[in-house]
Amino acid sequence: MTEPEAPPEDPTVVVSPMLRRHIPEVVAIEARTYPRPWSAKLFEEELDRRGRCYLVARVGADVVGYAGLLMIADDGHVSTVAVDPDVQGRKVATRLLVELVRGALELGAGQLTLEVRASNRRAQALYGRFGFVPAGARKAYYGDNGEDAIVMWAHDVATDEYAERLASIERSLPSPTVRHAFTPGATPETGTVGGRTLAAQVAGRSARLHPAAPMPTGATGASSAQSSGNGRMKS
Repeated sequence: MTEPEAPPEDPTVVVSPMLRRHIPEVVAIEARTYPRPWSAKLFEEELDRRGRCYLVARVGADVVGYAGLLMIADDGHVSTVAVDPDVQGRKVATRLLVELVRGALELGAGQLTLEVRASNRRAQALYGRFGFVPAGARKAYYGDNGEDAIVMWAHDVATDEYAERLASIERSLPSPTVRHAFTPGATPETGTVGGRTLAAQVAGRSARLHPAAPMPTGATGASSAQSSGNGRMKS
C-alpha cells in the first residue's frame, strides 16, 4: 500500500514594486486572466505616471501575480489584482493586497475603493476581509459582457484599528511574505527613488480602467489608462 503524498510546501512568495523587466510576464498573466488585456505599452506608460502603485508577486524567478492602485485625492482606488491561474488559491492575492494597502497609506490614503464583477463572489469575499463593504453598483460596467460592477469601500484605513486588521490578515497566512526592494535610498531598479520607497512612488502606477468605464466622481487629469476599465480581480 503506497503512502499518500505529502502536501507540497508553501512556496516563498516575494512581493516587490513592479519594474519594466517584469512586464513581459505580467502581460502573459494578463492575457490568461482578462478578456480585454492591457498591452505591454500601456503598462510601460503607467510605470512613468505619478499617483499609482504597481506591485508584483514572485515565486522563485517567476512573476505569479500583480496588483495596482490609483490615488485620487485621499482615495486609494484598487484598480487591478491578478494571479496566474496555475497558482490561484495560494494566498498570492492576499499578500499583494496587504502590500498594496501599505503603499496607499504611504501616499496618504484615508479610504480605499474598488469595483468588482457582481458574479465574482470569491473576490468580494477577499475584499471583505480587508474591510471593503458594498456601497452601490455601476450598471453594465464591464464592456466584454455588460456585467454590473459592485462598488466597494473601506473607510478609516489610516487608523490603529485598521493596522491591526492588516496584521491579523498577515498572521493568518501559511508563511511570511518576503518584501523586496522597498528600502529607502535604493536605485529605481532596486526599489526606490530619492529616498522615497518605490512602493509609494508607484502607488501611482496603476489604473485598470477599460474604455467605457467611468472614473470615480471627482477624478481629474485622468490618463488614457485611467479612463479604461477597473475592478478586475483574479485570485
